[in-house]
Amino acid sequence: MKLTSRNTHRDLAYFFLGLIIAFSISGIFLNHRQSWHPRRSTYNSQEISVSLPQTDSINENFIKQFTEEQKIDDNLRRFNVEKNNLRISYSNHDVQIDITTGKGKIESYRTTPLLGQMTQLHQDTSKWWIYYSDIFGVAMLVIASTGMIIQKGENSFWGRGWKLALVGLIFPLIFLFLLS
Repeated sequence: MKLTSRNTHRDLAYFFLGLIIAFSISGIFLNHRQSWHPRRSTYNSQEISVSLPQTDSINENFIKQFTEEQKIDDNLRRFNVEKNNLRISYSNHDVQIDITTGKGKIESYRTTPLLGQMTQLHQDTSKWWIYYSDIFGVAMLVIASTGMIIQKGENSFWGRGWKLALVGLIFPLIFLFLLS
């Protein structure tokens, strides 16, 4: 096989096709994680009614006792009281209780099959995955740069492609600097 820009572009794109698709799909879902969490799905929702102490007495000790009473075998992430609601977040459970009535619910979660694993790729920090991600990043640069030079004529990068690339660069910059 001859080493050309076209062959390099094609072969790297084929090799990284699975990762490109996984990052694309999971990235779209991660963009909308405020309305639906792509890594976990609810598999159980249980209504509860509890007696709560005064708001200023809701502390680590109370949360620990509550966790034991409700038989929640999970790691506590955080809790807060906001606008008459007590929210407790565990690794695989969320609890929401109305402080005035003591009524609430416990939701249990599981990892969403396949999508949960794909979104984990965006957050994984293992040493080997970081190396592979770095290689992927370099490959994306090679794919982009070889893609600029494989087309000849008026549809080439220097013919009209640079205009599209410039517009494609301006949009993220607008969002980055003006809208954040």
